[in-house]
Amino acid sequence: MNYGLYLSAAGVLTNRYRQDVFANNLANVHTHAFKPISPTIANRPPESIENPDRFGTANELLDRLGGGVLAGRQTVDFTVGPHEVTNQPLDVALKQPDTFFVVHARHGDTGRVETQVTRDGRFNVRHDGTLTTAAGHVVLDPQNQPVVVPPRTPVSITESGQIVDADQRVLGALQVARVTDPGRALKPASKGTFTFVGQDTRRPVEYVDLHTGAVEQSATMAVPTLMKLVAASKSASSNANMIRYHDTLMDRAVNTLGRVA
Repeated sequence: MNYGLYLSAAGVLTNRYRQDVFANNLANVHTHAFKPISPTIANRPPESIENPDRFGTANELLDRLGGGVLAGRQTVDFTVGPHEVTNQPLDVALKQPDTFFVVHARHGDTGRVETQVTRDGRFNVRHDGTLTTAAGHVVLDPQNQPVVVPPRTPVSITESGQIVDADQRVLGALQVARVTDPGRALKPASKGTFTFVGQDTRRPVEYVDLHTGAVEQSATMAVPTLMKLVAASKSASSNANMIRYHDTLMDRAVNTLGRVA
């Protein structure tokens, strides 16, 4: 086995993975409330440690090279994105970090309803009066019930998260919850929502503070993300070149040195 060839191949696969993640972040630079994902790289232990050889055939010099790299854990950057003013009565943006709107998301394949959170505050009222997100998820109130207003009634949302009609009568309220350490507690779901990793750890926010008539933009920074994408591409190319070098060396070893011997 050519040890260097396998290490280089692992480098190509890992950096291609980083390319895909950065490309996805860049593609969502205009997606409302999008949170970029940060890929990590993990060191793989040498084979003698990962799979101990009971016959004792490990090579100490090769072990010193390590086992290459692997794709590590993905983390989500929950930095608050800039706010875009829309002046729409049902558009609101969360001012506080680590806070989220709470929704019910229905899985199309099974019909199962799951509680998820989102920072996308673009809301609509369905024909039956149910408040939904732009992606179609049902918005929940502080009692974990769907927010429902009288159909065909003009409504707006206040800075405190209350839903009022044209006469400022309160018809309902949005549930705004705080999630401690969302980078570990949440994982991306679909259409701008996040689901809990394990236990539901959200806590209601006592004092809701919203930016009305505005929506949160993507937290992806285009230029730094593009630079990371280029760097990952260069790393993948470098590892691919190393594979070609190893292939050339093996060709010389077999067809030149082997014939001389």
